[in-house]
Amino acid sequence: APKSAKRILLERITPLWSRLSFNQKVSYRNLFRYKSRLVMTILGIAGGTALILTGFGIKDSITAAGVQQYGDVIHYQAIVRLADGKKPAAARDILAKSKAYRSAGTVSGAVAKLSAKGHSLSDVNLFAPANGNDLEPYVSLRSTASNRKLTLPRHGIVITSKLAKALNVTTGDTLKVATTNGQSKRFTIKGIAKNYVGHFGYLSNTAYQQLAGNSAKPNTLLVRLQPQSSKQNDRLAKQLLNHHAIVGISFTTTAKKTLSNMSGMLDPIVLIFILLSAVLSFVVLYNLNNINVSERIRELSTIKVLGFFDREVTMYISRESIVLTVIGIVFGYLLGNLLTAYILYHAETEAVVFPLTISIVGYLTATLLMLAFTGVVTWLTHRRLQRVDMVEALKSNE
Repeated sequence: APKSAKRILLERITPLWSRLSFNQKVSYRNLFRYKSRLVMTILGIAGGTALILTGFGIKDSITAAGVQQYGDVIHYQAIVRLADGKKPAAARDILAKSKAYRSAGTVSGAVAKLSAKGHSLSDVNLFAPANGNDLEPYVSLRSTASNRKLTLPRHGIVITSKLAKALNVTTGDTLKVATTNGQSKRFTIKGIAKNYVGHFGYLSNTAYQQLAGNSAKPNTLLVRLQPQSSKQNDRLAKQLLNHHAIVGISFTTTAKKTLSNMSGMLDPIVLIFILLSAVLSFVVLYNLNNINVSERIRELSTIKVLGFFDREVTMYISRESIVLTVIGIVFGYLLGNLLTAYILYHAETEAVVFPLTISIVGYLTATLLMLAFTGVVTWLTHRRLQRVDMVEALKSNE
């Protein structure tokens, strides 16, 4: 005798269950009748969806590192280093002659080595505003924990997230700051700021004077410029370097271009992920549907003999695949984010953090492809069921 039927959870929701048609009720009961097929279908669809999201996520996250670093954190387009003893006014006069010039903030800058808990990191850029405790509108300091704006402390230091991770420190810990000029001092970490490219430490003017003493004089300009081409940047750099008051200039466009090139090189990888997921999802769906039809051929032949139309017979079995596909896609979103986060964690370099970012295009592409594969498999199943020999199927042994 066949096993006694068991009520499914959906049956207990009477207002919803009572509105379902007979065929829908049968399909939903069959979902839990074949539990191994349910799990395999969901895992197959989730895996295909996750691979597509991972391909898009890797590309989008690398792009987002540059966009967020030079859009949300850093708002200046160039750093101008002044010669020893030279005043910022002379450099400002030269910059003002450029049509691209917008404004320039004066800061005291240095390169330092930071040490804490047995860890150390060299080539950390230190910036301290010449006036006040605010770097706006040139740098936005946002807490990694709460995203609130950070104000430079009078006697402490604010460091960036990747630097804190490398030194294994957090807010409240103490670290040693040693500049290339030989000055050193210990500071308490008052905040950890979001940052995606490079290592930075930010001090108030008072804290910087405690570190550098009498040599704490403004020696750097953070320059905001209108968008311009590489040739225009080169021309401006030559004009500045020809003046005795300026010893160096660097543009943020160089780092942005490097990250953009990295993102562009990943296009073939995204395509490979899409192709692999397509093959995986289609094979899983097609094979599981074939097995489903083969194992239930007597059942399907019986309902055809009872007078079910071809479309009803197809939906009798394909409705299960459609429901499982939708569930698999939802699980695929979660799995795709986890897989992308895992890859990005291991892909981080010493100075670059990749924020987990997956564009809406990635989600739409993954969803539409999975639904398209389900549609193709449903059509193939429909063609097969139309050619079923009902008499031979009913004569066969169980």
